[in-house]
Amino acid sequence: MNVSIIGSGYVGTTIAACLADLGHDVVNIEIDEDIVETINAGEAPIHEAGLAERIAAHAGNGLRATTDYGAVRDTDLTLLCLPTPQNDDGSLDLAIMRAASESLGDALAEKEGDHVVVVKSTVLPGTTEGVVGPIVQERSGKRVGGDLHLAMNPEFLRMSTAVADFLEPDKVVVGTDSSVARGAVRELYEPILAREETHLVETGVREAELIKYANNAFLAAKVSLVNELGNISKAYGADAYEVLDAVGLDDRISDRFLRSGLGWGGSCFPKDVNAIRAGAREQGYDPSLLDAVVEVNDKQPRKLVDLLEAEVPLEGARIAVLGLSFKPGTDDVRKSRALDVIDYLTERGASVVAYDPVATENVRPDYPSIEYADSASEALAGADGAVVATDWAEFDDLDFSGMNRRVLVDGRRIAVDEGGLEVYEGLTW
Repeated sequence: MNVSIIGSGYVGTTIAACLADLGHDVVNIEIDEDIVETINAGEAPIHEAGLAERIAAHAGNGLRATTDYGAVRDTDLTLLCLPTPQNDDGSLDLAIMRAASESLGDALAEKEGDHVVVVKSTVLPGTTEGVVGPIVQERSGKRVGGDLHLAMNPEFLRMSTAVADFLEPDKVVVGTDSSVARGAVRELYEPILAREETHLVETGVREAELIKYANNAFLAAKVSLVNELGNISKAYGADAYEVLDAVGLDDRISDRFLRSGLGWGGSCFPKDVNAIRAGAREQGYDPSLLDAVVEVNDKQPRKLVDLLEAEVPLEGARIAVLGLSFKPGTDDVRKSRALDVIDYLTERGASVVAYDPVATENVRPDYPSIEYADSASEALAGADGAVVATDWAEFDDLDFSGMNRRVLVDGRRIAVDEGGLEVYEGLTW
């Protein structure tokens, strides 16, 4: 199948490489010429497990990138994989989506025959039919329901496991009232849908748009509830991990997303939860439970710093922050809890030295005044205390002998030899 993908960010690049891997002929349309050159050179513009080798294998042979929207005319289906950043009130800024829809419509004006447009970006109900469709229809001269076919196909990719998430999903959601679009998306995912473990969910467009938000809001609420229970466990002197290990045996709950600690971050949960909260208010509904989910999450970094300050006077202290990405396996630092920890430490007069295996260069521009180490041991050397903000595997069994004071406050439950420390404090255990 000939497929065009508009947007070569985290989602668009991953999906393009995976679809090429499945045997489709894929063209990535991207306005950033550096990203286009990178992909065409067979290199990955982002850090994601399994992505670099797929781009290297298919660049120039089933996968290419271009800045020319005219490339969509040689394809049967276009996926819109575009960022929808937050406004200050949590609502979505659709400027990029609108601009891309205009360019797509202009390009399709010169194409004869049917074309399928699939929104892959996370957008609130009504966006596909009320924003994307009308713009493409007006600019192309095609008619939605005639030779222009719309669908919503939300992505469920997680940083660090995005390739596996795409190729081995628990579900593929297709929202459309067009039999042409439905058939095209089924063909696109045919090898994936052949898996017994993958469920095909066919529904309306608005339902498909909302499923992604409901999915992430539920998971965010689960993590915040787990952190609330972790905080209560800590207050009682109980180990939250032992408590929640038992809770996870209940098949109504399961053991996934039961690790209490510093909280959730990244590009999905914060943006999606804020968007659904803002959208609910626009509809006249007060999302008090989701407000509480965010409030609990936002308190965790301050609690971590409070625990450290109970052991180490922070004014003038040298503090090592281990981990900068919002989770291990990615260089994404958007809404990372580690950055909140750094903010609180510097507010209290501490000098921060930070280390992350892959994310340092994504933090440096916004935090030029802190020190960056090239290894965990270098960060710990001479430190008066340390905190774990990301549970990278290399942080297990750290050597704390070079610290000035061997004090560690752990926000992620890494494997630690407590015998090598003067003080070891877990955030919720």
